[in-house]
Amino acid sequence: MSKFLDRFRYFKQKGETFADGHGQLLETNRDWEDGYRQRWQHDKIVRSTHGVNCTGSCSWKIYVKNGLVTWETQQTDYPRTRPDMPNHEPRGCPRGASYSWYLYSANRLKYPLMRKRLMKMWREAKKLHRDPVEAWASIIEDADKAKSFKQARGRGGFVRSSWQEVNELIAASNVYTVKTYGPDRVAGFSPIPAMSMVSYASGARYLSLIGGTCLSFYDWYCDLPPASPQTWGEQTDVPESADWYNSSYIIAWGSNVPQTRTPDAHFFTEVRYKGTKTVAVTPDYAEIAKLCDLWLAPKQGTDAAMALAMGHVMLREFHLDNPRQYFTDYVRRYTDMPMLVMLEERDGYYAAGRMLRAADLVDSLGQENNPEWKTVAINSNGEMVAPNGSIGFRWGEKGKWNLEQRDGTTGAETELQLSLLGSQDEIADVGFPYFGGEGSEYFNHVALDNVLLHKLPAKRLQLADGSSALVTTVYDLTMANYGLERGLNDENCAASDDDTKAYTPAWAEQITGVPRAQIIRIAREFADNADKTHGRSMIIVGAGLNHWYHLDMNYRGLINMLVFCGCVGQSGGGWAHYVGQEKLRPQTGWQPLAFALDWQRPARHMNSTSYFYNHSSQWRYETVTAEELLSPMADKSRYSGHLIDFNVRAERMGWLPSAPQLGTNPLYIAREAEKAGMTPVDYTVKSLKEGSIRFAAEQPENGKNHPRNLFIWRSNLLGSSGKGHEYMLKYLLGTEHGIQGLDLGKQGGVKPEEVEWRDNGLDGKLDLVVTLDFRLSSTCLYSDIVLPTATWYEKDDMNTSDMHPFIHPLSAAVDPAWESKSDWEIYKGIAKKFSEVCVGHLGKETDVVTLPIQHDSAAELAQPLDVKDWKKGECDLIPGKTAPHIMTVERDYPATYERFTSIGPLMEKIGNGGKGIAWNTQSEMDLLRKLNYTKADGPAKGQPMLNTAIDAAEMILTLAPETNGQVAVKAWAALSEFTGRDHTHLATNKEEEKIRFRDIQAQPRKIISSPTWSGLEDEHVSYNAGYTNVHELIPWRTLSGRQQLYQDHQWMRDFGESLLVYRPPIDTRSVKAVMGRKSNGNPEKALNFLTPHQKWGIHSTYSDNLLMLTLSRGGPIVWMSETDAKDLGIEDNDWIEVFNSNGALTARAVVSQRVPAGMTMMYHAQERIVNLPGSEITQQRGGIHNSVTRITPKPTHMIGGYAQLAYGFNYYGTVGSNRDEFVVVRKMKNINWLDGEGNDQVQESVK
Repeated sequence: MSKFLDRFRYFKQKGETFADGHGQLLETNRDWEDGYRQRWQHDKIVRSTHGVNCTGSCSWKIYVKNGLVTWETQQTDYPRTRPDMPNHEPRGCPRGASYSWYLYSANRLKYPLMRKRLMKMWREAKKLHRDPVEAWASIIEDADKAKSFKQARGRGGFVRSSWQEVNELIAASNVYTVKTYGPDRVAGFSPIPAMSMVSYASGARYLSLIGGTCLSFYDWYCDLPPASPQTWGEQTDVPESADWYNSSYIIAWGSNVPQTRTPDAHFFTEVRYKGTKTVAVTPDYAEIAKLCDLWLAPKQGTDAAMALAMGHVMLREFHLDNPRQYFTDYVRRYTDMPMLVMLEERDGYYAAGRMLRAADLVDSLGQENNPEWKTVAINSNGEMVAPNGSIGFRWGEKGKWNLEQRDGTTGAETELQLSLLGSQDEIADVGFPYFGGEGSEYFNHVALDNVLLHKLPAKRLQLADGSSALVTTVYDLTMANYGLERGLNDENCAASDDDTKAYTPAWAEQITGVPRAQIIRIAREFADNADKTHGRSMIIVGAGLNHWYHLDMNYRGLINMLVFCGCVGQSGGGWAHYVGQEKLRPQTGWQPLAFALDWQRPARHMNSTSYFYNHSSQWRYETVTAEELLSPMADKSRYSGHLIDFNVRAERMGWLPSAPQLGTNPLYIAREAEKAGMTPVDYTVKSLKEGSIRFAAEQPENGKNHPRNLFIWRSNLLGSSGKGHEYMLKYLLGTEHGIQGLDLGKQGGVKPEEVEWRDNGLDGKLDLVVTLDFRLSSTCLYSDIVLPTATWYEKDDMNTSDMHPFIHPLSAAVDPAWESKSDWEIYKGIAKKFSEVCVGHLGKETDVVTLPIQHDSAAELAQPLDVKDWKKGECDLIPGKTAPHIMTVERDYPATYERFTSIGPLMEKIGNGGKGIAWNTQSEMDLLRKLNYTKADGPAKGQPMLNTAIDAAEMILTLAPETNGQVAVKAWAALSEFTGRDHTHLATNKEEEKIRFRDIQAQPRKIISSPTWSGLEDEHVSYNAGYTNVHELIPWRTLSGRQQLYQDHQWMRDFGESLLVYRPPIDTRSVKAVMGRKSNGNPEKALNFLTPHQKWGIHSTYSDNLLMLTLSRGGPIVWMSETDAKDLGIEDNDWIEVFNSNGALTARAVVSQRVPAGMTMMYHAQERIVNLPGSEITQQRGGIHNSVTRITPKPTHMIGGYAQLAYGFNYYGTVGSNRDEFVVVRKMKNINWLDGEGNDQVQESVK
């Protein structure tokens, strides 16, 4: 009988019984069981990962059935750790486990999309103009046409296009912009290459070949901790998470490990079984507190105060009262504490000046090479020495750039004195700036003199110019700065921890709210453990501290604690900073691919914070002045002007990059130079001096000096990371915005000195915005063209992280769905169309490029003693010395596609390298010719091909020392020439190892130790930053060659930050002007606005994923305390509005006792595309978390041309901090969904 009829007969069947009638034998259909069997059947499993900026870098099994991805599970085949260590696996989190939902969801982008208004105009223009460039010009040069489609940004209105059409329009716009305004007016933003390095390289390579600008990300995201370059000359280098297991005392300070480092959290819990003590430091009761033995809750933004107090205890108990031999030896050998600092006379006291250099002394202590860059100390015999290792030994000579305890002149062994106490010539009164007395409505302060006089031992020296000067050591300055009495009757030093003097535990208790007994206890335990274990005390730290304006003070506080206890560079110890997935391990192999350094050098780079501060006109609303940031001891007349003035000065002195660079098309300069019979460089120098050419940043709104085309890929710039979101909407996009404040002109505020002011800012600066994504994000909504890219299960790529030592792939488990393509194929297509369209407009052109003075190059010795501005007549304009390098790059625009798809000849002519060392790559190029085959004809004939993403991956793997043992040995040998010590032994056992792309598809592979990183990839030690500095005696890349606790640059001193100080959060002045201005009848209150990383997404990815929305509240939420909620009449899940002069957002309230009063948290990043009503303030759809933020750059982050304080892409520069911001919070009255569907509602008013 049929299965259909059997179903009706099921209950009427009477079968044979058994077991005394307790069982019955039936003949029924069991096909329904096949559904369960088939649910878990699959055709194949493919290894891939998630290219999302979470640092997890987890390897996953991707299950494919009938050509579709069905689900994913965690891989469990990572290479095993040592027998005494837990393994890395399993790695993963619920967010990653939900990714396959995206592939076939309604959110998936399936076809190229174009804004309807733009498409209509483009098609009409194409009918009138055969040349695509002329067609584009007819649109964009017509102000009304341009305005009409720009105003539609953010409103939807996309229609399906074709790849041929979008590629032609994009190419035409790029060619027009390059020809008319200059290639540096074309820019691209994509973050964190490590998460999918070939995909990043695809867009960056295209931009670099045409001369476009690649925008930085690490500083813009405020993932960059400036304290790391300041102290170590290193962008960021940290322990892998497995090294937590080697620690015996861990403080998790502002890092919510189980929530934001989910795949690695098991190491944190496992190490507790060994007896390791764990301490959480967070202002709110975060998840990390549940994993710790003790929770300290300082007032948000006051972490530096607590760190100073802990440092005070450590120095008193372990360096002064009961000196520990290990600590004393460590700071003597590995820090700048023994170095001498000159004291400058002031009115009745002295101030710490710059470090004494060999050039200051008679005969330069026998040093002929770079004596002005060699720091000086006094040895145990009382003799002046220039010890090995300072940066002057790095450049211009070989063999003495090491940390051997030797006199750099004689080579004799020497031991340096830490203190002059007991051998001083006199006791000097030295002034120290104090900022902790600045009163605030929201933060506690302790009133003391703004200049604290301390007594220091000093020696008087005869200088080379015949004058004399007092000097003291960094050690003595540090002891005084921390307020430690050393028998000198210093009234501003504390006799005990209970004295309310600057930086004591009693003082910190008043600032932070943490009981002094807890501060003393943790400091004592941390240091005691470090002493007994020789440095196995660790601090895990993250964005909780790094997103404040004075973030470097927070971080230097923690770094100082670690240095005082000898923890940096020791396994199980040190500074573990985790934010973005910054660790691009095969970096030196990747750079030539990404920035087309195989064809032309240098590439154009720009720091995004300064870029967006300028071009989204956030500077027009600046309320913070340099005067309020300066030290009370500084000559304020030297620091006049607006914050953007400091950025402009930094650009023209060669400290920071600029984009656009000059106020003229850089392609025109060579032509004009030829007419004048000059070289392009000489012509540019002459024109800058005369003023006929100016830096573009000086005239940002003249219509020619702003960006025109913007590519965004692998990023949700306008929905996640765009600080000052509403300013971007107005000034960059020219569309609806929610800005509530007035600009400086309307406020009557102080206007810039260096930048031309126009009463009406220029709106809608970008002519074309192109976004690549696999889902419809907020950025897509604000774009003109949206290109559907392959998901992480549909393309071939590579992924690394700082959390583990492996490299592993993204793999194409299935072909890209619908009409999507991989990033490599998309940019390859654009490059091909550009090469065709540019004919007749662009040929072989000479491009004039300005390059800031680079860190890790000899040019970092450009400006040794003081700050001089050529435009003010203080010095001559010398490229690469007092101004940026001015260089020429020959571009072959019709050959763009051929160059994109092949490896250029510079890899053989010049070679490769990184971080100041270089090596030959001929043998690697020969291997790539065999692996990738070669071009048969054309401009790249005979060069290795880059036709596919796997070809690009092979280029990275072959050229990088981390993945090619032969290159690693060459790299270590190159470093050995500088240090005079053999380091090749660190890689010789891996010399024959060459990792291929198919290798990592089979299993993640552990990388090879490389001199471009400061730790070791070894079977006997987990990766730990600074390990090679301590154990191989390789100097840190700083002025002294040691860990630099004293920052002696003139700007650092004048802004009061040469030594660690506590600086309270700044006042952004963003709430008073809007408080009560547009009342809805409900109470309003100002609260500090924080944006920690969320539990249900990675940045904005997964925030629209149905599975994650189901697990969470399903839309934007803001956390607040029960106290503040009660004051405002807000109950849990009420709709609230959060606003200030920057903009407004709407969200539901989460009222919780885990949040302290005075602060509110909106987890990063929640977009404006899910469950978001309109704002009562703006009468528009509610904004995102960045709608209430605005960038305020810090002048000390603009310094360059000075040893470790020199620019490098994502290495040093202004950062996008945002946690000092305050907002007004109130309960909403009218919930308007702006959809005309009649779903609006009115919330009950507060009684």
